[in-house]
Amino acid sequence: MRPFLFLGTRAEDEAADGEYAAVLRYSGLDEDQLERRRLERDPLGAVDLASYSGIILGGGPFNVSDPVDTKSDTQLRVEAELNGLARRVVAEDFPFLGACYGIGTLGVLDGGVVDRTYGEPVSAVTITLTEEGLRDPVFGASAASFQAFLGHKEAVAALPRGAVLLATGEACPVQGFRIGEHVYATQFHPELDVEGICTRIDVYQHHGYFHPSEADALKAMAHAASVTEPERILTAFAERYARD
Repeated sequence: MRPFLFLGTRAEDEAADGEYAAVLRYSGLDEDQLERRRLERDPLGAVDLASYSGIILGGGPFNVSDPVDTKSDTQLRVEAELNGLARRVVAEDFPFLGACYGIGTLGVLDGGVVDRTYGEPVSAVTITLTEEGLRDPVFGASAASFQAFLGHKEAVAALPRGAVLLATGEACPVQGFRIGEHVYATQFHPELDVEGICTRIDVYQHHGYFHPSEADALKAMAHAASVTEPERILTAFAERYARD
């Protein structure tokens, strides 16, 4: 089988390693089937799409809507590299699944707008599939309505031209979309379980997502939530696009 390519942008090892492990677990892939590149450390380099079954982009602390003069050189490099890759992926309709940061990467293409209008605090929210989402072979693997973990400062305010809305939420209208037939983005985290979100609460408690004094309450929220469906999207993506 041709491997999938996993792209991460998290500088903190505990969060980065936990994210990669969760993607492995819920995609059903082995390490030799999921090549890992950490873009916050090294340039993306060449990506021969023909060598991969698909690409999975994880989340991270970068926001495309940040003022340019506040972005680090690393963030500017990563954004430029991912923008170039995203345009290639869309042009070739190559299998791609971007979680959270994928919204920022794909959401700014072809007339799309990503800004701070629909940010959401760290929480478990109800995600509802649209009619197109129910029919979609990847999103449709989950229940019609389900809880998912998230926490984001920016979101899609206007979809790229031609994008298909697959999932929505009460406070954030774009929770998932597809471009073409095979390019996907989610605002929520399909890989995130209770252990994972508690790790990120610890790691990112000083990154402006919440006040550090709220950390224990957020962990209690996570343990009380029923998050069982989002992982099915990862599983379905891997199963649909794995190829020799």
